[in-house]
Amino acid sequence: MPEGVGMADEDELDRLLDKLTVRTKVRLLTGATTWRTAAERDLELGELVLSDGPAGVRGEGWDERRTSVLLPSASALAATWDEQLIEELGGLLASEARHKGVDVVLAPNLNLHRTPLAGRHFECFSEDPVLTGRIGAALIRGIQAHGVAATAKHFVANDAETDRLTVDVRIDERTLREVHLAPFEAAVAAGVRLVMAGYNQVNGTTMTAHRLLTAPVKSEWGFDGVVVSDWGAVRGTHDTARAGLDLQMPGPAGEWGELLVRAVEAGEVEEAAVDDKVRRLLRLAAWSGALGRPRRRGRPHLRPRQARALARRAVAAGAVLLANRGVLPLDPARLGTVAVIGAAAARTRTQGGGSAGVFPQDEVSLLDGLRAGLRGRARVVHIPGPAPAGPPPPLDMVIGSDPRTGTPGVLLRVLDADGTELHAEHRRGGRQLEPPLPPGAHTVEISARLHPRTSGTWRIGISGFGRLSLHLDGHPLLDGEFAATTDDPAVLHVSPPAQTVTARLSAGSTPLLVARRELAPGTGRATVVGAQPPGPAQTLAAVSRAAREADVAVVVVGTGEQHESEGRDRSHLALGPEQDALVRAVARAAPRTVAVVNSGGPVELPWRDDVGALLLAWFPGQEAGGGLADVLLGRTEPGGRLPTTWPARLTDAPVTRTRPVAGRLPYDEGIHLGHRGWLRARRTPAYWFGHGLGYTTWAYDELSGPAHTAAGDDLTVCVRLRNTGPRPGREVVQVYLSRPDATAVDYPERWLAGWTAVRARPGETVVAQVHVPARALSHWDVVPGGWRTEPGPYRVLAGPSAGRLPLTLDIHVSERT
Repeated sequence: MPEGVGMADEDELDRLLDKLTVRTKVRLLTGATTWRTAAERDLELGELVLSDGPAGVRGEGWDERRTSVLLPSASALAATWDEQLIEELGGLLASEARHKGVDVVLAPNLNLHRTPLAGRHFECFSEDPVLTGRIGAALIRGIQAHGVAATAKHFVANDAETDRLTVDVRIDERTLREVHLAPFEAAVAAGVRLVMAGYNQVNGTTMTAHRLLTAPVKSEWGFDGVVVSDWGAVRGTHDTARAGLDLQMPGPAGEWGELLVRAVEAGEVEEAAVDDKVRRLLRLAAWSGALGRPRRRGRPHLRPRQARALARRAVAAGAVLLANRGVLPLDPARLGTVAVIGAAAARTRTQGGGSAGVFPQDEVSLLDGLRAGLRGRARVVHIPGPAPAGPPPPLDMVIGSDPRTGTPGVLLRVLDADGTELHAEHRRGGRQLEPPLPPGAHTVEISARLHPRTSGTWRIGISGFGRLSLHLDGHPLLDGEFAATTDDPAVLHVSPPAQTVTARLSAGSTPLLVARRELAPGTGRATVVGAQPPGPAQTLAAVSRAAREADVAVVVVGTGEQHESEGRDRSHLALGPEQDALVRAVARAAPRTVAVVNSGGPVELPWRDDVGALLLAWFPGQEAGGGLADVLLGRTEPGGRLPTTWPARLTDAPVTRTRPVAGRLPYDEGIHLGHRGWLRARRTPAYWFGHGLGYTTWAYDELSGPAHTAAGDDLTVCVRLRNTGPRPGREVVQVYLSRPDATAVDYPERWLAGWTAVRARPGETVVAQVHVPARALSHWDVVPGGWRTEPGPYRVLAGPSAGRLPLTLDIHVSERT
């Protein structure tokens, strides 16, 4: 048991419950603040502090001065297919949480990559329930091993952002059980302490009031923890209180409170149901060390240098080498000049948008990582190229300074309705999500002296809702009313749309930019001010010349600031004609071209066959540059394998729909999600689920295992393979199942059953033992309502991806006698 973590005595919990009135019980079941639960002196119960995850632990507030370690996105973590590493990263999150006084981390996100257009794709692990379940369980074990509680979210089928607060997902029982509930079942089996109910409906019932919270979560799976609402997801009193929901967040306002007290007193909600909820909360508090004795906050078990080294290792472990035509790894000893091309090389996008975002400790770009890795060996030349589409990046300490003090950054002021200053402070940048709002606050003002290094037409933007204005040296650039078109909290409070104007700036000047947003009900708190210099003067001819004159060209492309974000789905997968033209120009000029893709999910790569190597970097976190340089320069093998199937074109993808019709979103694909859907549709993607190359090659020689097994029994198969390449390497050996000639039950053409990773030296033969759990051979039988294994022939397939499985083994499953 981790230090400071206690276990609840159930009789003691009953004794504590007897001391509470109904009103006190209900108060404990509603958040005391946005991020804290209520304390109760009579029980020696302290507050529990919750914080968003999973890429970093932010703490209770959005403040760029309170930084966090930023890990790679969840899609990058799943790409490691490495449960031991994920446990270590969970421990890093726990270390951050303890440092910030956080008891509960709102991670992992166990929703699935149902469609490549999903805005929160980057924050979910995988298209596959088995991979998602195992990676999620590993992160949970890692977090909770250090006395911090993890949260499985967003229960359930909350897989897209369009109308996510109200969408009614229509899904059949078998699909629900086998695909969408399966990762949550794995999380409960791993001991997760909280499950978060999502905003959406499933089959006509909102999730915070759904019977699924009771059965299967609490009854069948034996979950003894707390079911917490997503923030603001509770929309009724009686239905949610009668369901399995235990904790309404945030607070203290909400749909429970006095309304629930009256419902209990009137006999409309049983007090026993309230008691069960309180008992679960007390059990969590006892586990967390917040009940019955003075709290001992443990120190972080990882030092900053250790945390950064682990985050850097994770970058390389999740990077997926999609193609390599003899270009990688680069040999520093043979490099004279390296051309690094693309705006994303110098400003690598490290995270997606939305509530999971943090202010990182530091961000190492790919350009900086390569410069550090090649310092003293090769010359690195950077050609920016076109920037990804999106609003201007927020003002930072390079481009702006406080007009009062001259200190790099911005001046934040809060004004009353008469323009009188109520509050003023220096801040580091133009992204202000939770400015202090004293009584009488009417306007938020962000101002800065700009320090343009380039003359020309700059783009200047302000994000937010309500009345917005921009003035440059007293001249108005923008003044208008921009109404909120959504009540989605992620959009209102984290990533509101930007209004952009242009202005002519001269290098060496110091114009004063003043941005204001008037506060109004329903417009959120976020105000973001940004500026972007003119695009590069270099033509494609100049880019081509630089690539041609270098020994190797590394071109980096990716998605823009407001693409791939909570609160909105994507409408396309294109990087845009400018970025595509950039890659093509570089590839034509330099056969030794490495294309690096900086996105959280699939994008179209029409030039993928033209480049010498293609590396998927994902949103790689704060240590992006160091980890990616390690891969490019051969210090580390790229460890990633795709956790989702990548289409060549959006129109090829079997499932793309995110927009409900009449409020309903049918999951018509059933159990055929991800690679299963591609196989069923007989379509070939650009890259299959599980695909990824290392810096060596492998021969799959033999698959062996039992010829017979009984229904309900696990089995183990062995895969013999050889490292046939010149370097030591790691291979992720994947095992799939199929049911040849099945007619009584609809099965996928094949489905992932298990995997393991092996390492070998050049020429070495190794044997991978892959455990296949009995559940992998089962399906959900709707009529009796249970898991059933159909007797008969099954086929085991093994290989490096869902699209390349060279080894097969036929087995027969018999009825258990």
